[in-house]
Amino acid sequence: MKHVELKLVVLPNGETIGYREREGGEKPVLLVHGNMVSSRHWDVMLEQMDEVYKLYAIDLRGQGISTYHRPIQSLKDFSEDIKQLIDMLDLKKVSLVGWSMGGGVCMQLAADHPDQVEKLVLLASVSTRGYPFYKVDEHGQPIFTQRLRTKEEIALDPLRSIPITDAYRKKDKHFLRQLFNATMYVRHQPSPERYESYLDEVLRQRNLLDVYHALNYFNISHFDNGLTKGSGEVDCITAATLVVWGEHDLVVTKSMQEEIVHDFKERAKFTILPNAGHSPFTDNPNELLQQLQSFLG
Repeated sequence: MKHVELKLVVLPNGETIGYREREGGEKPVLLVHGNMVSSRHWDVMLEQMDEVYKLYAIDLRGQGISTYHRPIQSLKDFSEDIKQLIDMLDLKKVSLVGWSMGGGVCMQLAADHPDQVEKLVLLASVSTRGYPFYKVDEHGQPIFTQRLRTKEEIALDPLRSIPITDAYRKKDKHFLRQLFNATMYVRHQPSPERYESYLDEVLRQRNLLDVYHALNYFNISHFDNGLTKGSGEVDCITAATLVVWGEHDLVVTKSMQEEIVHDFKERAKFTILPNAGHSPFTDNPNELLQQLQSFLG
C-alpha cells in the first residue's frame, strides 16, 4: 500500500490548508470532499485507486485541519483555495473528483479555470442549480414553495441546522452516528475504526451554516433556482465530465443529477451506481473504482 502523508501549506490568501498526498503516481487527481466530512473520508480511495494516479485529497477551509480565518460567502471561495493549492503544487493540469458539496466546488473551479482541469467527476454531487433549503411546516415537512433566503433563517432550520449545530457543540457522536446511519450509510456502515475516525473529523467542522448558505445560493446554470437567476458559467466547463449517482442516495436526488446533465447540454455522461447510497466508496467501492479509473484513463 502506498504511503499517504497529511501535509499543511499556507496559501497566498493566508489560509492554512491541509491535504493528504499519496506517494508515487503520474496522473494528478484531486479529491474534494463534501459537507460535514474531510479528506479523511477518502481513505478507501487513497488506499485502493490504481497506483498510476498521483492522489491529493484536500481539507476544505474550515474543515479537517484547515484554518477558517475568513468565512466563505460562496462555493467559489473554496474553489479559489483549491486553485491556489494547485498552483503551489505546480500542477499544470489536474483531474477533479468532487463528492456531494465538493461537486459544486469542482464545477466552479472547472468553470473559472478550464485550462487547468483535465477531467471532472461529479460523485453524488449537488446540482448545477445548488442544494435548496426550504421552510418547514408545523409537522416538520418541507414547504417546497418557500425557500429559506438568509443565513439567519437557515440557522433556525429545525430539521438540520439546530440539531446538528447542537451536536457539534456537545460533541455528540451518538447523534451524529444515528444521523449518518439514516442518511449516508443506509446500505453499509464503515468499519468501527474508520467510523470513529470519520466522526472525529465531522466534529472539526467550523463552517456548517456558511456551507448551507453557499449551497442554497449556488447556481451556475441558466435557470432561476428560486434565489438567483443563474450565472450561466456551466458553459465555460470544457473538461470531459462523468456524473455518478448511487441508486439508494437519500442526500442528493436523481433529479439533481439530471439537472447537471441537462445544464451541461449532454456534455456529461451520467451513470447510476448499483447498491450504493451517498457514500459509494463505503457501499460499492469495487464498482466505483472501475468506473472512475475507466473514465480517468
